[in-house]
Formats: sequence, C-alpha cells, structure tokens
Amino acid sequence: MVSDEILARLLTLHPKLIDLSLDRVVRLLAALGNPQEKLPPVVHVAGTNGKGSTIAFLRSCLEAAGKRAHVYTSPHLVRFAERIRLAGKLIDEPALVAVLEECERANEGRPITYFEITTAAAFLAFSRQPADYVLLEVGLGGRFDATNVVAQPAVTAITPISLDHQQFLGDTVAKIAFEKAGILKPGVPAVIAPQNKEAAAVIVAHADEIGAPLYRAGEEWNATARRDRWLAYRGRNRFVLPRPGLLGPHQYDNAGTALACLEHLPGFVPSAQSLARGVTAVEWPARLQHLMQGKLARLMPPDGELWVDGGHNTAGGDVLAEQAKAWRDKKLNLVFGMLKTHDANGFLSALAPYAARVDALTIPGEENARRADDIAAIAKRIGLRAAAHPGIAEAVTAAAEAGTRVLICGSLYLAGRVLAENGTAV
Repeated sequence: MVSDEILARLLTLHPKLIDLSLDRVVRLLAALGNPQEKLPPVVHVAGTNGKGSTIAFLRSCLEAAGKRAHVYTSPHLVRFAERIRLAGKLIDEPALVAVLEECERANEGRPITYFEITTAAAFLAFSRQPADYVLLEVGLGGRFDATNVVAQPAVTAITPISLDHQQFLGDTVAKIAFEKAGILKPGVPAVIAPQNKEAAAVIVAHADEIGAPLYRAGEEWNATARRDRWLAYRGRNRFVLPRPGLLGPHQYDNAGTALACLEHLPGFVPSAQSLARGVTAVEWPARLQHLMQGKLARLMPPDGELWVDGGHNTAGGDVLAEQAKAWRDKKLNLVFGMLKTHDANGFLSALAPYAARVDALTIPGEENARRADDIAAIAKRIGLRAAAHPGIAEAVTAAAEAGTRVLICGSLYLAGRVLAENGTAV
C-alpha cells in the first residue's frame, strides 16, 4: 500500500526511534495550523498497563450511547491504520495517505521521530471530521510524549503504573510515575486507577502542585466484581453492570477507570442501559483473545484452546497469572516471545506455578527480539520444561498437546504477528 511506502520513509527522518521531546512535534503542528487545538473534548490516557483496554471500554460505552469518538492508540498489531479511528471507523487508505503526505511535506525533511509525525497526522485527520470526543492514548511516558501537546483535555486518566521502559522513563516506579503524571493539567479532572503507594504518592504530589482535581480508585470511585461476576461501580453515580466483555479480573479496574472518565465528560450523561451495552460489547484484540478459527487455531486438537495476549512486562505477567488461577480445567502451555528490553524472567516466574511448559520463539521480523534459545534457558532456570522453535507455527504445534490450553504471550509485537499469521481480522 502507498501508506506503507510513506511510513517507511518517515522511519528514516530521525536516527532514534524514541527520543522523548515536544519541540519537534510542536514545530510540525504549527506548520500544519495547530490541528490539536481544533478537536472535540479529549480524554487523555497514560499508564503502564491497561491504557488500551480502558480506551476500548470508553469507545464502546460512548458508541452504545450514540456518540462518535475519534481514537488514537499504539502500537498497531497488523496494520498501521488500526492506530487512527475516525468517528467509529478505522481510517481508510486514501485518507491515511493524504494526511501522511501532508505531514511529510510540512516537515520538509527535518528530524522528527516516527511516532511524532504520525501523531501529527492523527491530529490532522481528527480536526477535519466531526466527532463528539477524542480518546487519546499516550505512546510512552507522558510528560514528553507527542500526545501531550493537547493543552486543555476534558479529562486525563492514569492506569496502573509499574516498571517498564526504564531506559527512557527511569529505573524506579516513582520516576516513571512522575513522567506519567506529566499529562495532568491545572483544573482538569484526573481519573486515577488503582496504584501502588509509591506511584500514588508521586501522582498526588504533582496534582497538588499544579491544581489538578483527583478522582481516585478506592477514594472517589470504586469498581468491584460481585459474586455473580457483575460489575458494581460507585462514583458520582452507582451502577450494577454485566460482566465486562474483556476477560480477566484486571478488566474490572479498566472498566471502572473508563466509567469514572465518562462521569466527567462534558455533554455526556451516563445511563445504565448504554453502559451495560458498552461494557459487554467491548472489543480489544490480543487482550486474552480466544482464537477459535484461523490457520494457527487449526493446529490445536479438538479438546484444546488457543489464546493470545499482548502483555509484555512483569505486571502483565502478574495479570495473566491471576487468570491462569481460574484456568484449572485444562493444562496450560505457553508459547512465548519477548523483546530484549523486557524482563522475561519476571514475566515467566509469575506464570510458572500454573504452566506446564514453555515453547519459545524469536519474534519474527523484530531486530530487538530475544533469541528463542535464551528464552528457553530462562524458563528452564525457573523450573519449567522448555524448548526453542524457529517460528510461530512450530511453537504452537509443539504446545498443542491433547487437552491443553495454549497461551501465546510476552509481546504485543508477537501478538500482531500471531494475528497476521492466523488470518485474524483486527
């Protein structure tokens, strides 16, 4: 596609893939007429885990209420267009080509990162099509992320913070929380998901310093799973809603974060009926997604199941371990790949009590991927049976024993390759 050719050129504009700064994107946006200033009310979401799921709940609830939402998320799984959703639909190829080419011309070959110039393209697309709201996901960190050029969002939100991307954000949870808290704005409601004490203290201190009113889980709002697995929400309103459509106990917190944001959106009056439709109809690929059809799914025996999840840090491993506790009806085998910059030992250690074996692979097409034999060695050191394989299909075939549940995990990039190879639409 033409857009792929343009995106390949944009990758060459800066020697670093990640170089956190606002100067370059501010310059480009000014040349484009500052489209970020011409948007409908924005919900800006930062955090380590749960950003995408929270935005998925937000979109689903808004659309169930008849509202139109522009959505910007990253990274994509299979194709770049997944990152930009215009008033409910993924951006089409002609529209994507048009905004990418316009940004490329306006940039005039000057240094700018791939994420910065594509974020500018998203703002340009959003500014030209009517919608009721914009849902904006931070790419990395917050304070110097390219999305943080929106001066006055309607609501900001911070999902759970943990160690991740330490080479860019700092080597402690407190340092990372400071970067994430950089999206808070004076006078703008800040919805805060459950946090550990270290992160919470940093967020509260920064909010107090700049005058951002906090709306915190466990304080101003609360979301819990009832015995019948329905969602009980208490905030400005009280709702009892059906079980969230995304699997895993952590999704109750993500749904609650979205509900808390909705309570602060201008012009939006939440109703139990639309929220019930929204939390159940939500879709978000590669988040504990059950693959029941497709090339890879056909490798499973009749009594087996194939799942994929994009969690990629230690906290993501902890979340999957919580779900694995409930999966005691079948043996659990892992198909695992991960980038070198993430903690394979920590991730696999969380799942080790529940997994029978690990079939490791090197993520196809990723220069920064851990080698399959390195992953297998790590798994063996923590007491798991493990083997290395040359590709996804080979690893799934090895893991697909009779009566097993196979979980492919360790990386969003791996999840994207899996969905592409399986033939699963995103």
